[in-house]
Amino acid sequence: MKRLVVTADDFGASLEVNEAVERAHRDGILTAASLMVGGAAVNDAVERAKRLPSLGVGLHVVLVDGRPVLPSDRVPALVDSEGKFRTDMVRAAMRIFASPAARRQLAAEVEAQFDAFAATGLPLDHVNAHKHFHLHPTIAATLVKVGKAHGMRTVRAPVEPRAVLRAVESDSVRSGVEGIWAQQVQRLMRRASLTTPDQVFGLAWSGAMTTSRIQGLLKHLPDGLSEIYAHPATGPYAGSAPGYRYAEELAALTDSLAKQAVARNAIVLGRFTDFIEGERS
Repeated sequence: MKRLVVTADDFGASLEVNEAVERAHRDGILTAASLMVGGAAVNDAVERAKRLPSLGVGLHVVLVDGRPVLPSDRVPALVDSEGKFRTDMVRAAMRIFASPAARRQLAAEVEAQFDAFAATGLPLDHVNAHKHFHLHPTIAATLVKVGKAHGMRTVRAPVEPRAVLRAVESDSVRSGVEGIWAQQVQRLMRRASLTTPDQVFGLAWSGAMTTSRIQGLLKHLPDGLSEIYAHPATGPYAGSAPGYRYAEELAALTDSLAKQAVARNAIVLGRFTDFIEGERS
């Protein structure tokens, strides 16, 4: 069976993102969204989510390129002089690996983000991390420890099959280094009795999940549990990534041909919770 979760990341980052998430869920194939609990428009996102009970909302753990939930003086090893998370992921990763203080602060911040999600009253559908920073082994281990205590059952491990990408676009490539780390995270999560998708799509074409690519992925979707993630928004916003084709991604998710492709290829759409509970029933 082809089971598919279609996720929007950065829910709560801005009103432009929140509006797109609601529209893509009501009018398109979007089934889930990952919430930034420290996002500028998080309250609006939570209000919308409560009006959309069929939308699976998860936690988008932010540890880079954003602001912490804890006061910045509680996590000095993780932030810059302005109290924001560092944007240099390599240097941030090295500090977390080398510094016991940074690791303690990391655990405290992850705990605070799970607590903030719980305070929304929304069921926790899934967990992932901004810019896939949980591919860092220390962050992954922290996520398992803290997340399981907060009812986490599903985690994204972005294992993206190159053969499928090439079936959609013959010249597609993907970083082998990221793929190796993703496979390690997938094994770690499954050893911890957590569910991860069998394959995830969105890494190679991040910010450019266009109509043709979405429809190509639906046509060539493998069996098992898959996730397609995107970054829909009605347009650029404060803090948005340069070059991301936000409006095009929204159009791809709401295109009528996408719904037709889901039906034509016998794909079952749902939230992660739907598939987990289906397996256990």
